[in-house]
Amino acid sequence: MTGQTESIHTPRTTLSSILRPFSKSWDFVRRWPVIPAVVLFVLAVFALFSPLIAPNDPNDQALRSSLAKPFWYTEYYENDRIGSKIETPHILGADKYGRDVFSRVVYGARISLSVALVSMLSGTILGAWAGITTGFYGGLFDELMTRFVDVWNALPFLLIALVVSITIGQGVFIMMILLIMLTWVGLVRNVRAEVLSLKTRDYVLAARVAGASDIRLMYKHIFPGVSNLLLVLASLRVGGLILTEASLSFLGVGIPANVPSWGQMISDGRDTLDDAWWVSFFPGLGIFLTVMAMNFLGDWIRDRTDPRLRQLRD
Repeated sequence: MTGQTESIHTPRTTLSSILRPFSKSWDFVRRWPVIPAVVLFVLAVFALFSPLIAPNDPNDQALRSSLAKPFWYTEYYENDRIGSKIETPHILGADKYGRDVFSRVVYGARISLSVALVSMLSGTILGAWAGITTGFYGGLFDELMTRFVDVWNALPFLLIALVVSITIGQGVFIMMILLIMLTWVGLVRNVRAEVLSLKTRDYVLAARVAGASDIRLMYKHIFPGVSNLLLVLASLRVGGLILTEASLSFLGVGIPANVPSWGQMISDGRDTLDDAWWVSFFPGLGIFLTVMAMNFLGDWIRDRTDPRLRQLRD
């Protein structure tokens, strides 16, 4: 009986020991944003080291390589000088102008990420200042700022972008200004609501009684209380800014055509989707991975910084 019992339980023990490393790995992946961090790390490497990673200049045109297929198609081209055939040099194919898609995707990561991050950082600073100031002082200033935010949210952003593009022109700096204008108003109400609650806390009232100035109260005692909220909102909105930049570039009112960006690449390939799907697919994949990674990272930050959600997960 003892031998039979051991023979019965041995397979279970062996199976459990085999699955234990996979179970620990799965728990680690669930508790920490491993996949989003890997995706963002790869994109950051692309953005920082674009000249070293890209095999070609993103704007170099080679009409003989127009709509060249990716490497797995084993496409060949005639070499007039020696009359032989050479393999395509384009890893992910080429667009209708013969520009290397992989090089443009790598350089597009630099443009799209830098525009989104700079716009989010600037918009977050401006929105945090407006939200903290209006919530702290209240009164007429709070009423005017709140009504201004309402009016600004009611304006059609696409129409504003079109007017700016026609009157001023296109450019990376212009795109950043437009995205900052879109970003900061979305933060004011959230920060203001948090400040209205924080400014009545005992430690803030004690600091006021001790003679702390308004500036010290706002940025020494209240700002740390809203920093987690700002971090979560910023991480969740970066993906939306990348989509907005891509949408404006697709419509021709965003990044100029001579600057490689993911949205511009998708626009360039919309006329050749049937014959050359790769021109639009790979920049679209970059947008998808970036937005997905930023949203997952924002969710993780929210869960970790909110004590109630952290207790539920733990």
